[in-house]
Amino acid sequence: MPLPADLQFVIALARQAGELVRTHAGKVERLSKRNGAEAVSIADRASQRLIVDGLRARFPNDGFIGEESDSGDSITNLPPRSGQRVWVIDPIDGTNNFLAGLGNYAVCIGLLDAGMPILGVVYDVARNHMLAAARGAGAWCDDQPVRAQASPLFDGAILMLTSNMMINDRLPGFASRWMSATIWKVRILGSCALECASVGTGVAHGAITINGKLWDVAAPAAIALEAGAMLTDFTGKPVFPYNLAGYSGGKVPFLCAGPAAHAQLLAEIRQFP
Repeated sequence: MPLPADLQFVIALARQAGELVRTHAGKVERLSKRNGAEAVSIADRASQRLIVDGLRARFPNDGFIGEESDSGDSITNLPPRSGQRVWVIDPIDGTNNFLAGLGNYAVCIGLLDAGMPILGVVYDVARNHMLAAARGAGAWCDDQPVRAQASPLFDGAILMLTSNMMINDRLPGFASRWMSATIWKVRILGSCALECASVGTGVAHGAITINGKLWDVAAPAAIALEAGAMLTDFTGKPVFPYNLAGYSGGKVPFLCAGPAAHAQLLAEIRQFP
């Protein structure tokens, strides 16, 4: 089926941003964000400018939330002029990987309408894979439709974890258990978006993020949900619709998995806090 025009436009825009990012690979220095700890580069800021300019020209009434700002001392949060559509942008998800020369990083563009993810693009730049979805149009990897895994976790099933698994300065019991005493295969890519989107493509049965932000999950959520996955917090409550009022970079922990795997993982989280 032909993809919706808006999704085709965002795919093309993500490719443009990806090409820009690719030209900077191995040539930029590590800068610090406003908190002095998180990494950023001129490529992050240039990519976000390109994306915002492109979206604003086509969708002038929509709002924008982005991880970066040109000054580096704040995020971007521009409310919509009308309606409830807000684009959520991560110009390079996996900046530390990008700076180190590790090919796990992505350009992410998601659209929330009344807080619900209705369109998302995660461009795996180094591998040149375009992961995309729009509500009612299916989820796609390049030109192939994708679905989340319907089966429960089994011996050898892949489970994605982000590198920072600390909750209140401690490693939760479920994380320790999964990394030390499980038949599942734990993987850490260093890109929350690629990890979450891999559930939508059926590569992974589940993905867990504890210390991510809204821009890490908005785009891949659209893909995973359209592919039949579930996405909730650690109590089982859906993350979306998300209240965007005053969002300034708060954490958005989530569990994303196919329905059967989600039930298994949620039970583990409750049993091993």
